[in-house]
Amino acid sequence: MPEQIVERHVRSSWSLPSFASIVTLAFLAVSSLSAVSSFTQGEGAQAAPASSVQPGQGFALGDPENPGAARDGFSVSRIRTAPAVGVPDAGTAQAIAYDMVLAYGWDESEYECLVALWNRESRWNVYANNPSSGAYGIPQALPGDKMASAGADWQTNPVTQITWGLGYIAGRYGTPCGAWEHSERRGWY
Repeated sequence: MPEQIVERHVRSSWSLPSFASIVTLAFLAVSSLSAVSSFTQGEGAQAAPASSVQPGQGFALGDPENPGAARDGFSVSRIRTAPAVGVPDAGTAQAIAYDMVLAYGWDESEYECLVALWNRESRWNVYANNPSSGAYGIPQALPGDKMASAGADWQTNPVTQITWGLGYIAGRYGTPCGAWEHSERRGWY
């Protein structure tokens, strides 16, 4: 039987590194285009007139302490919005807060921010206690006895805690969404 000759493809020593380099460059190009696309089309982004961007200016991300601040014609919001929530079940702490938020004259988006904020802080547990800081209750007042200014039953009554918490938020951040934005940036409010 005649011997069969099997041809074998031999790669040159430069083919694998070249291929890897091309793939890497393609990945970087796609990533860069995605970042630019999300920046220019993302929530809160505003396109600047071509005449307002000067050579060497580039894209400015604004002030990290004030995410709505504009610089170089761009406004960038990096803060996640609070997830949408429905109308709460009657008789729950969230239902109490819903009515109080509307009584403040705030709209439902403020309620959504409050739900997200207090889900993070206490999961709406009237007895939530942070042993490392001493924060207590639904709004995680620090120290907890600050809530006594809203009622002597501050340790057990969700109405008292929510009343105090909304007053604190209104006085310090203006609105629940203001407190949520601060919490997103800093991890606390």
